[in-house]
Amino acid sequence: MPKVDMDLNPVDRLVVDAIGQPGSRVFYLQAQLLDQVVTILVEKIQVQTICVGVEQFLAEIVQKHPGITPADGSYVEENMRINPPIDPIFRAGEIGLAYSEEEDLAILVVKEILTDQASEDDLGEIRFWCTRSQLAALGQWGIELSGRGRPICPQCGEPIPAEGHLCPKKNGHKK
Repeated sequence: MPKVDMDLNPVDRLVVDAIGQPGSRVFYLQAQLLDQVVTILVEKIQVQTICVGVEQFLAEIVQKHPGITPADGSYVEENMRINPPIDPIFRAGEIGLAYSEEEDLAILVVKEILTDQASEDDLGEIRFWCTRSQLAALGQWGIELSGRGRPICPQCGEPIPAEGHLCPKKNGHKK
């Protein structure tokens, strides 16, 4: 498969979403520029990390550039869902953030995960250029989305599967 190296500048939409039941959900990052839709497979922990990173990143931008207006992270849930086609270009490895002061755009940089079949030079990279408000909304929605998983056992802190939970703190055991 040819190496993917793409700039979507600027995106019309930038969202994260999950498909499936809690405990077996699959997470995606998706952007759209006009009629071009780009979807990337991500892990739940990557979504959570992006969301925490986005908050810190946007706060740093405002601190370094006091004249700019803070980003608005409000969103409408229906608009934060992924749209077909859901055909991921690759699975995300490294994810980073950058900022273009001249354009006042944030850049979400996603690199393909390194596998046994690929070298560093073969890895794909996509740069999603977006407004700070689009990025803030992605962060706020991602926090909400990742928190909708399985309930957490108050005793041991482990997720409770749908079929029940044998809590180690209540004389259960872990394998």
